[in-house]
Amino acid sequence: MAAKKSEAAARRPASTPLQREQQLIALATDEAERQMREGTASAQVISHFLKMGSEREQLERQKMAYETELLKARTDNLTNVGRMEELTEKALKAFRQYSGQDFGDEDD
Repeated sequence: MAAKKSEAAARRPASTPLQREQQLIALATDEAERQMREGTASAQVISHFLKMGSEREQLERQKMAYETELLKARTDNLTNVGRMEELTEKALKAFRQYSGQDFGDEDD
C-alpha cells in the first residue's frame, strides 16, 4: 500500500483541467480494479465494467467515432465550398475585366 501512495505522489501534477480529469479517471479505474481483485467491488462497479465490455457498447463507440468523422468531413466540405465560391467570384471578376466589361470596381 505504501508503494501505491508514493507512486501517486511521484506523478507530475496536471497542467490542464483535461489532464486532471484524465488523472482522476485513471485513479478511479485503478481503485475499481483493486476492489474487483479483492472481491470488494460493489454491484454498480461490476455492472459498469460489464457494460463497457459488451458488444453493444463497442458498437456505440464505433458509431460515435463514425459520426465524429462525418461531422469533420461536413465541416471540411463547407470550408471548401466557401473557398470555391471565393475563387469562382475572383475568376469571374478577372474574366469581366479581361473582356472589358468591368471598369468600375478596381479595389484589387
